[in-house]
Amino acid sequence: MAKATFAAGCFWGVENDFRALKGVKSTAVGYIGGSKDSPSYQDVCTDRTGHAEAVEVEYDPAQISYDQLLNEFWKLHDPTTVNRQGPDVGTQYRSAIFYHDAEQEKEAKASRDRESASGHYKKPIATEIKPAPKFWRAEEYHQQYLEKRGAPSCHK
Repeated sequence: MAKATFAAGCFWGVENDFRALKGVKSTAVGYIGGSKDSPSYQDVCTDRTGHAEAVEVEYDPAQISYDQLLNEFWKLHDPTTVNRQGPDVGTQYRSAIFYHDAEQEKEAKASRDRESASGHYKKPIATEIKPAPKFWRAEEYHQQYLEKRGAPSCHK
């Protein structure tokens, strides 16, 4: 098994989409990239912790590649907005890829460069690509939030 960590706005929908991919064995939503230890959802919502809402994906590289996960990441959100996804505003909603090793860093940067050159975006990609610091798992009620509620997405 391997691990990948992505921030692409509100973690509920991002988690839901990654969970649907063949080869993804588990997901967890949580907080990453900030300065506060053991942050709560309420802490992160203040926009003062520096944490992003993120999804940690455990996957089987024999069934799905990191590059395939990256392709899904780009489809899930607008990577050109800074600290915002749709109506959600704040650093916790930023676009970021948190890599776990040098190979992931290389693949993430190559993927970003391909997306930048693709012509899909009118503005430059604002996605951060950084080493993965400690991931703080969110409260249990956030885990598989949409699945628990029978909701197909955040927007329906």
